[in-house]
Amino acid sequence: MAIHPIEYRYGHPQMKAVWSEEARLRYVLRVEAALALAEAEVGIIPKEAAAAISEGIEKVRLERVKEIEEEIQHDMMAVVLALSEQCGEAGGYVHYGATSNDILDTATALQLKDACSILDEQLRVLLGVLLERAQEHIHTVCAGRTHGQIGVPTTYGLRFAVWAHEVYRHIERLRELKKRLLVGKLGGAVGTGAALGRHGLEVRRKMCELLGLGEVLVCTQVIQRDRHAEFVMWMANVATTLDKIGTEIRTLQRTEIAEVHEAFGERQVGSSTMPHKRNPIKSEQMCGLARIVRSFVEPELLNNTLWDERDLTNSAPERIIFPEATVLTDHIIRLCIRIMRGLVFDMENIERNVSVHGGVNLAESVMMLLAKKGMGRQDAHELVRGCAMRAYAGEGDFLELLKDSVGGLVSEQELKEALDPHQYIGTAVEQVERVIALLKPEAVFE
Repeated sequence: MAIHPIEYRYGHPQMKAVWSEEARLRYVLRVEAALALAEAEVGIIPKEAAAAISEGIEKVRLERVKEIEEEIQHDMMAVVLALSEQCGEAGGYVHYGATSNDILDTATALQLKDACSILDEQLRVLLGVLLERAQEHIHTVCAGRTHGQIGVPTTYGLRFAVWAHEVYRHIERLRELKKRLLVGKLGGAVGTGAALGRHGLEVRRKMCELLGLGEVLVCTQVIQRDRHAEFVMWMANVATTLDKIGTEIRTLQRTEIAEVHEAFGERQVGSSTMPHKRNPIKSEQMCGLARIVRSFVEPELLNNTLWDERDLTNSAPERIIFPEATVLTDHIIRLCIRIMRGLVFDMENIERNVSVHGGVNLAESVMMLLAKKGMGRQDAHELVRGCAMRAYAGEGDFLELLKDSVGGLVSEQELKEALDPHQYIGTAVEQVERVIALLKPEAVFE
């Protein structure tokens, strides 16, 4: 019986597969095999035993592991015993010189490696979509807004470029943090490696090499959780970017603004009682799930505050945090890709909104024109501000008020040009072109 929404509503099978019970067992067994092979290389155990252990991992079944765990109440030892059963005499060398978290933490690193690969790929796909949208709307002039109020114009191309570069920074951050996150360990009961003596560091190095992981420089019985906390905070950062994008789409889809809309299927229903509704439900889901991802930051930070060489308070939270955070982060990245691909633009409303104030939102443009004509910048600001406030109060048309106020300093044609939103986008096009040129090689286009 499915209980958690991740089981039946959220998440992609690719990421879910990384965190399944069966997959977890296979990751753990891979580490046990790598440990045995590394120990055989330095002469600690016979090579024949390492070969038998490597073959034996394919024969271990999850059902048997769970049977043993039910009896002995220790998950890692249940794996050791189940593997030993499949290795004959070589079973005596399984888990040789290791403690549970040598295997479990290293297996987690393998899972996180695969999870990072998926997240990196999806972020690159999202980057590609955002770059395509930036190029498509590089010249689409629209109302810029600050404090929720219409300001000077911007372009949709610039908005998408800003989002694209932010996504790229997340890709860069992931690339940087992986060297700290994707590491294995072999330190024994408290981190000294005493059980393997002088061979401990060499075995650890070889084991991690076989698994394609970096290795810790120093550790206790566990890998220190600042590494995992950094990754969870990275996911929270990604989720917050997507939350920001979703919030913007929801705002722009408001009836009063109506510049963009999520794609709406021919048979899609917006409301059970209001047949006319077309709600931004995908963006709302993205924003809502981002809250859950962010909520994992504090417990993962606390997982680093373990007693002495370790305690068990991190174990239960991490069984929840790692799969849920990665599955939901992956889910909302994919959701954002769908939203961006299907986004519908209402060009008529975009043009209406950028001109809705009759040019008052171009007050800065007029101020700069007057300053270029020799009027002091502060004087120009006060003059234009006064005209704008009078226009807001209904005392006249902004252009006419300006004409009456500036005398012969500027012509009517110059004022009209200054009040044209399409002529006041500065370097927006150039900035978008630079972003596209820089980031295109990093993106995945489908």
